[in-house]
Amino acid sequence: MVRHVDLELEVSFERKTLAGAATLDIERFASGAPLRLDTRELTIGRVEAAGSGEPWAPVAFETGPADKILGTPLTISLPGGAARVRIHYSTSPGASALQWLEPRQTSARRPFLFTQSQAIHARSWIPLQDSPGVRVTYSASIRVPKGLRAVMSARMEGGDGGLFRFTMPQAIPSYLIALAAGEIESRELGPRSSVWAEPPVLARAAREFEDTERMIASAERLYGPYRWERYDILVLPPSFPYGGMENPRLTFATPTILAGDKSLTALVAHELAHSWSGNLVTNATWRDFWLNEGFTVYFEQRILEEVYGPGRAAMEAVLAWEELQRDLARLPERDQILNLDLAGRDPEDGVTAIPYLKGALFLKSLELAAGRARFDAFLRSYFDRFAFQSLTTAQFLDYLRRELPEATRRVPVEEWVFKPGLPSSAPRPAPAEAFLKVEAEARKWLEGGAAAAIEAGGWSTHEWLHFFNALPEKLDPGRMGELDSRFRLTQTGNYEVLQQWLQMAVRNGYQEADARLEEFLTTVGRRKYLRPLYEELMKTPGGQRRARAIYAKARPGYHPIAASTLDAIVNP
Repeated sequence: MVRHVDLELEVSFERKTLAGAATLDIERFASGAPLRLDTRELTIGRVEAAGSGEPWAPVAFETGPADKILGTPLTISLPGGAARVRIHYSTSPGASALQWLEPRQTSARRPFLFTQSQAIHARSWIPLQDSPGVRVTYSASIRVPKGLRAVMSARMEGGDGGLFRFTMPQAIPSYLIALAAGEIESRELGPRSSVWAEPPVLARAAREFEDTERMIASAERLYGPYRWERYDILVLPPSFPYGGMENPRLTFATPTILAGDKSLTALVAHELAHSWSGNLVTNATWRDFWLNEGFTVYFEQRILEEVYGPGRAAMEAVLAWEELQRDLARLPERDQILNLDLAGRDPEDGVTAIPYLKGALFLKSLELAAGRARFDAFLRSYFDRFAFQSLTTAQFLDYLRRELPEATRRVPVEEWVFKPGLPSSAPRPAPAEAFLKVEAEARKWLEGGAAAAIEAGGWSTHEWLHFFNALPEKLDPGRMGELDSRFRLTQTGNYEVLQQWLQMAVRNGYQEADARLEEFLTTVGRRKYLRPLYEELMKTPGGQRRARAIYAKARPGYHPIAASTLDAIVNP
């Protein structure tokens, strides 16, 4: 089994490759057994092995047949005393983890590279055992063109002349190994936190994330010490396919959360919470994904309540409930199960609201059954007991039944974890006071009131989203025009609000938003936003033609992960 990875890589923007060597320290359980690694579209030059204190010597290796999902297995023959393996290789320009951005695609107008290794994309840039059940420490020396900086999900040991060095002393799963390179600068947020971004974005990001240190302190009060030394945030260019990625020590974040009013900083709370649930205690397989995400959403909601108060937390809970109901309505029953069967499937198929929101609601039901103080003590003991380990659903349930028996007697655990839908006892969030006022405004407008009479002054992102949710699926385009004239929704810079508005515009034929829709689809790469917009376009023949025309222009700017998802929607 691989225990440590040392990388020596050169970043080439001209060739769109990483090239160099990965040295693996291995623990052997059978002296004659070969080492089997995961790869995807890597070009392997040569492989060497060495025993402790011995010189490197070439060894035989072979690659197996390529699998569409899993990539290509690499099998290395090892002499009996071998404890280290060095693989000389280069990546493919189309590596699924890597996105190479041209200067025109970035704020600083300099080339930019970032990785996205979750779920099984690390194998496309590092030959290793790409499973969340295998944890490794790692070190790296990364060479980039002069004038650019490299950052990683690791301790920064320094760098000059284009060579940057990193170490990660805590053992992590492969999907948390991350690299970015570009014109990047940092600004301190607190004694153990910074934000990194391209220079034109940095000041805005620092203002948006100024509560980060408060979030860390709140998380520690809830569930114990932060164990990763620093919590930094890197704001990536808009093509990043996710809202955030919880790479330890360096969360990757989309710029679409820079709303200017901190209304979307739940994402920071979420990625920070992963420092406990996911990074510290990790799902052992991707069918146990809810152990990462359900715990993290629950933890995120608790951080938001601590930092911003119960009113904000109540709005977040209602919106989460509404999103969960939408996914339950569209997903087949097999995909509504927490402990999802992914045999023969891509782990990306499990990335729905189910592991996130159904998982968090299950934990909320346990909290209500046990009492908050008792449940908090249980969660803290859970993080302490399984720190730096990978866990299965069965192992968690055994621990739950042993340590919190009073809750498991009152909560239908088996139904929550192994059955589709929600148990009838699922706790529905109480109405948020602010949302009651939003609903009243929506009713007045739907009953024929003027858009100018809607009292929306100072509405947060959450209130606008709930307003949209309170409207019927079908709206007259003229009525949408009234809303647009009053609130300039087509021109809003709040991406969360804009995406929902554009989806409504497509559904209802509101053509005044067409140009903004095309601009949005060709400049933003966040998959959460893109998927529903393309799905809505594909519902009509005219929309299909438009979707394919836009997609042909936009696809080269999307990350491979987003493009793979959208290919199946636009060109099935």
